[in-house]
Amino acid sequence: MSTPTFPLPHHGAANPSSRAEGTSPGSFSLAPEIGGPRTFSSPDTPGMPAPSDKTAWDFMPADWTFDGQRWHAPAGFEPVTQLEHARLGIVTPEMRRVAERESHLSPEQVRDEVAAGRMIIPANKVHLSYRLDPMAIGRASKTKVNANMGASPVASSTDEEVDKLRWAERWGADTVMDLSTGGDLDQTREAIIRASTVPIGTVPIYSMIIGRRIEDLGYADILESLLHQAQQGVDYFTVHAGVLRAHLPLVRDRLIGIVSRGGSLLAKWMLAHGEDNPMYTLFDDICAIMRRYDVSFSLGDGLRPGGLADATDAAQLAELASLGELTERAWRKGVQVMVEGPGHVPFDQIEYNMKLQRRLCHGAPFYVLGPLVTDIFPGYDHITSCIGATAAAYHGAAMLCYVTPKEHVGLPKKDDVKQGCIAYKIAAHAADVALGIPGARDRDDELTKARAALNWERHFELAFDGEYARALHDEDLDVDTDFCAMCGHDWCSVRISKEIQEFSSGKDALSQRARVLRSPALTAEQRAVLEKRGVLSPEEIHRLASKTRDALGASDKKAACHSDLADDASAVRIQEATIVGSALVDASTAP
Repeated sequence: MSTPTFPLPHHGAANPSSRAEGTSPGSFSLAPEIGGPRTFSSPDTPGMPAPSDKTAWDFMPADWTFDGQRWHAPAGFEPVTQLEHARLGIVTPEMRRVAERESHLSPEQVRDEVAAGRMIIPANKVHLSYRLDPMAIGRASKTKVNANMGASPVASSTDEEVDKLRWAERWGADTVMDLSTGGDLDQTREAIIRASTVPIGTVPIYSMIIGRRIEDLGYADILESLLHQAQQGVDYFTVHAGVLRAHLPLVRDRLIGIVSRGGSLLAKWMLAHGEDNPMYTLFDDICAIMRRYDVSFSLGDGLRPGGLADATDAAQLAELASLGELTERAWRKGVQVMVEGPGHVPFDQIEYNMKLQRRLCHGAPFYVLGPLVTDIFPGYDHITSCIGATAAAYHGAAMLCYVTPKEHVGLPKKDDVKQGCIAYKIAAHAADVALGIPGARDRDDELTKARAALNWERHFELAFDGEYARALHDEDLDVDTDFCAMCGHDWCSVRISKEIQEFSSGKDALSQRARVLRSPALTAEQRAVLEKRGVLSPEEIHRLASKTRDALGASDKKAACHSDLADDASAVRIQEATIVGSALVDASTAP
């Protein structure tokens, strides 16, 4: 019988495995165009907007000149921002650091992507003097994840926010936004910036209205607050300058109006004053302040949809067109720009939203909240949104703003921050593998080999959250046997595959373990995980924590049911007597 063959939809993408290991045919994405409009890109579904034919090079300052080969700044000009250095062909130390962290890019490629406006390096000069480790946001780099935090008028404190910052950094946040609206905003912001190794973003309008009504906010107040935060070291500002007075009638029939805090505040200001958005009116002055400290724009989506019923509507798209115009204006002022994107979008509309932004904003990095692909799962919106986030990153988003289980219902606590970060690291990593970013799958392949070799120690070492995975493993079977409790010895397909001599599975030399190890005692964090799950009794958890183990009659090296010590039938009898039997006894004696 002949094996059927099917044509595979290859488009020239790189294999995400550096060594092309395994049998997968590799990514089905487009061939990467580093230096072009499609750096790492999904194939366009028919009907999608084509990329813009313009870049930041098409929006140069009026006093710069082009000699047919390169641009020249006016006499006496001193570059300040990463964008200005890149335009002059200068590779900065920050660009070199980015290339070290993005091993598939050279420093010169980083420079050229920054010059084209397709990449930003958010690195305020003040923050660089503290502990900031420069990073990049752009579709040529790996997908990034932002974590939001901040004290509210009813909860949290400066110390708690700094603690959440460190927690977010631990769980992979690439940037952090301080969205504090209560407590001592100035002190909290200062403490976060000084403690942070990742870029810090803010929404400055929040602090502008502390102690005053939004209607009383004046132009001088806006510029003074922006200058102060820039001097503190904020790396990027969310500025909702694209919400225009002309857009407000488009919101009238929405099911849930304006859900952006900044957007709603500015809408109220415009209606009270009968004037246009002060952020739009003052945009050139804002650019001047941000350029001085190399603060990057995160052009806010003040009219983003807050429910599926309002997604991709006239108000959202009108604002996006305004953000494209503001991107061009910021580039002319030498300021780095990324653009914020929608929060609630049905799955079928995500690609269109990503690729329309790519066209209207000329490839400026897209920073997307979620998007959430359904509205009926409050408490689980880290899941509903990371589904949309994976699609968004695959279709063009450069950074994903995490959503926690507390979204829509409360202020995130420490565990919520962890859950949000991990959900979004999953989304970002899945997209990087799908896009064929070189090396993106290498760690997956190493873990697969460790799993095939039944090397539990290596398995958990390679896992993103190995402590959690180990705790779940030990909940059922706290010995590193050559099987797991899901199938048991007799039914373990991985063990059987490893024993088939004709298969390569499980035979990688570097993944073998010298001997079977007893799993270590539970850490305090692992113990908390199992206590929270409520499956094991306190006595069983104590046993795992203290490792007074005899459930499987394990010797110093191997469990009695290990295949080196027992045949299949004996192994099954031992498991039934020790695991199943003890469970039945526990059940029969339970009150």
